Amino acid sequence: MSAPITPLVEPVVPVPPTAPAASAEVLRPHAEAAFAGELAALAAQDDRPRPERWRMSPWAVATYLLGGTLPDGTVITPKYVGPRRIVEVAVTTLATDRALLLLGVPGTAKTWVSEHLAAAVSGDSTLLVQGTAGTPEEAVRYGWNYARLLAHGPSREALVPSPVMRAMAQGMTARVEELTRMPADVQDALITILSEKTLPVPELGEETQAVRGFNLIATANDRDRGVNDLSSALRRRFNTVVLPLPESADAEVGIVARRVGQLGRSLDLPAAPGGIEEIRRVVTVFRELRGGVTADGRTKVKSPSGTLSTAEAISVVTQGLALAAHFGDGVLRPADIAAGLLGAVVRDPAADRVVWQEYLETVVRERDGWQDLYRACREVAA
Repeated sequence: MSAPITPLVEPVVPVPPTAPAASAEVLRPHAEAAFAGELAALAAQDDRPRPERWRMSPWAVATYLLGGTLPDGTVITPKYVGPRRIVEVAVTTLATDRALLLLGVPGTAKTWVSEHLAAAVSGDSTLLVQGTAGTPEEAVRYGWNYARLLAHGPSREALVPSPVMRAMAQGMTARVEELTRMPADVQDALITILSEKTLPVPELGEETQAVRGFNLIATANDRDRGVNDLSSALRRRFNTVVLPLPESADAEVGIVARRVGQLGRSLDLPAAPGGIEEIRRVVTVFRELRGGVTADGRTKVKSPSGTLSTAEAISVVTQGLALAAHFGDGVLRPADIAAGLLGAVVRDPAADRVVWQEYLETVVRERDGWQDLYRACREVAA
């Protein structure tokens, strides 16, 4: 009988320590640091069953994502605004042996949801593999410290575990961003990990086996079809959850306002009076252009080549706030958002510029109360 296989990375049973506080010097703290207080309050009042090595129950994870008020009055801010069932299915998937694939157009908060799910489930959102055309297989499996490898040959000391390998050994949640941008052979390195829950290391004649609590969240852009499509074998290992664009203008305005407020505080930008009105204008422009019709349904408009996502709306408004704070009177005005709108809409200098000019003349110019935005956009375009 062969000797039992010992893991290459020793399992670490997570304990619920106090999450690291967000440093004032960090531009964008990890979710587990930025929302440490909410996570601690939820964990303290969570008396529901928890899967092995989870920091809190699936119900508490969903509450952390969707927001709510705890019995002691603690307010949990919503991290995702959308159908509750989508979040419930995503959280439930992580409690099974199926990996989770978050799919959607750019700007539907796939990365944001992935990060917060990992933070709530495992207390650590940093076990991350970033998918690109140049991502090597070592990023998913393991690599080597070549100085030690050359000096002493293959050994445990020379092995460099990937984030996925560490998550397997520690029973935590790994993340893979932009899965479909990775080469097909690198993607397929996940098949054995997700199906057999093991990662062989033939150089050492050993393997790392996943312990309970391990799972994986991947994100993919459905505009990337044809880049590196997932094989049917790999797709079967995932439960796919599609994140939609916000259903209503009010919901999207709320999302943009909340994120702009968070970003503004991290950048020490003052709150701009009247900002919600300009946010609503940006959201309206984006929704009409990407939908191909005005909000009242009366006028059809051409759509530009870009996605005009919620994330881009957040960027346009944040840039406008910075302009208002540093070069204006602190009040967010149409002139502050006009340049951002032009940059977001006109990606193709030839075709998109025509679309934008037509929209300005047929929609913005004729809309009551939008003449100031029309003048500002015309000035920037000129």
